[in-house]
Amino acid sequence: MIATVEISMYALTDDYAKKVIGFIQRVKQHEGIRVEVNGLSTQLFGEYDLLMDVLKKEMRTDFDNGKAVFLMKIAGMELTKDKLPDVLK
Repeated sequence: MIATVEISMYALTDDYAKKVIGFIQRVKQHEGIRVEVNGLSTQLFGEYDLLMDVLKKEMRTDFDNGKAVFLMKIAGMELTKDKLPDVLK
């Protein structure tokens, strides 16, 4: 099943920008996941099980190396602009 995850990371450290960028860069290294970044959040697209495995691993890395909060929305479908109804584009 293809899924979409919208995720925001709040690193609770002084070097928060470095931590957030590092998380995004690590996720981008995984094949099979498409990553779109904007100023407020990051969207991930791919197979549900792969997304969950990658997020479990990469979030754990940040939890083990400092304090962080992650906010996520998960949909069991691809929610890209191309898939939206025309009235919403």
